[in-house]
Amino acid sequence: MAILLAALFVAAAISTSGFASFGGKLEGKRLERARGSPHFDGKEFVNSVPTHMLVPGTFWQMLRHQFFGTEQRVPLVPLPVVARSTADYAAPPSSGLRATWIGHATVLLELDGARLLTDPIWSERASPSTLVGPRRFQPPPIALEALPPVDAVVISHDHFDHLDMATVRALAARGTRFAVPLGVGAHLDAWHVPAAQIDELDWGESVTVAGLTLTATPARHYSGRNPLRSNQALWASWVLKGAEHRVFFSGDTGYFDGFAKIGERYGPFDLTLVKIGASDPTWQEIHMSPEEAVQTHLDVRGRLMLPVHWGTFNLGYHAWNQPAEAAVSAATARGVSLVVPRIGEWVDSAAPPRFNPWWR
Repeated sequence: MAILLAALFVAAAISTSGFASFGGKLEGKRLERARGSPHFDGKEFVNSVPTHMLVPGTFWQMLRHQFFGTEQRVPLVPLPVVARSTADYAAPPSSGLRATWIGHATVLLELDGARLLTDPIWSERASPSTLVGPRRFQPPPIALEALPPVDAVVISHDHFDHLDMATVRALAARGTRFAVPLGVGAHLDAWHVPAAQIDELDWGESVTVAGLTLTATPARHYSGRNPLRSNQALWASWVLKGAEHRVFFSGDTGYFDGFAKIGERYGPFDLTLVKIGASDPTWQEIHMSPEEAVQTHLDVRGRLMLPVHWGTFNLGYHAWNQPAEAAVSAATARGVSLVVPRIGEWVDSAAPPRFNPWWR
């Protein structure tokens, strides 16, 4: 038994890069900064409205969904992907705004002459381990090393499917700047990202990178990479503003009235990137439904909606394509302009791709 436990420990250490993937600890100057935030209660970060990780009274329902659901949670065949290369990005979009859905919540945005990434993950698994955990349905449409120069990365929170250590390290080595919510900088410190490349923001704070104004705005979620340290980093949505265009990125969130306030203060938006996947009635307060995602788009005063956070990892208790079906239905009913691109397909603000239900 001792030998088995030792072998498991060694395997765990190797597959998590010596446990480095669990990130850093909120301490020192970053802890001092957190204590000055109205969203930190002295021990952990908190939401602006009362929020439950699990809707009260739904524990057994959640377990039934998780272990006894019969949905097709993984595609039976490879999904259609538009392969991309470095050369595809040699010329900027004439419209000034173009998005490439890389998968999950990762979008490569070309925004008024600059390039940025949202929650980039290129790893095969959304997990601290390279051996176990949710695996990608298919590879990204462009290799990480083939990416054109990226000016900035915005991170919504520190969960493994949004903050990927291997991807962060690779982008940091290229000199990319990272705009992150309070506390997330501790993870980047642990991964040896230079301090000059980290901009850590509270809700309502902004930083300017490559002519873009990146503003952290409220979301309704939670955080934690280490089971012993929860909510030691803030979560956020983002307002991404260029000289001519504005983009809203919801990050991972439940629905709440904060989105209407964001729309009033920062809208309207030419494009919204709103999460639709990994929702379930039992954790509705931290993972909004596709129908609520459409309402979020309307709340922030968006023009064109690009749904994200689906179609890449098996993270929810629903069929892999259910979020897209539900989002399209809700958008159609409410007259919302929504586009569901194939992975790698360009979404240009001037001429978005025609509706094509490729996921059916």
